[in-house]
Amino acid sequence: MSDIQQLLEQIRQFRDARDWEQFHNSKDLALALSIEASELLELFLWKGNEDADPDKLKKELADVLMYALLLADKHGLDIKEIVEEKMKLNNEKYPVEKAKGTAKKYNEL
Repeated sequence: MSDIQQLLEQIRQFRDARDWEQFHNSKDLALALSIEASELLELFLWKGNEDADPDKLKKELADVLMYALLLADKHGLDIKEIVEEKMKLNNEKYPVEKAKGTAKKYNEL
């Protein structure tokens, strides 16, 4: 079992022990993910680029990752597979020779 699968199993066990799966429809998982991502952003509000509290950063990032994993699980998506597919697309959109050292979007390269 991969590390990701082990994490997902721990998250499922936590959820199931509390009978929360009934609340974890796709819409609400996506909303929760967005809200947690906003809480992550809030850590940087009115601070320098790298001045977020590291302990709070870990907690909020964990929340984002857990909801993302639950949403993928809800749809039977293989995390490794979907990340690898997206990286392949990103490599095509942002070839090193065009994208290296620039923050321009792919359609501006």
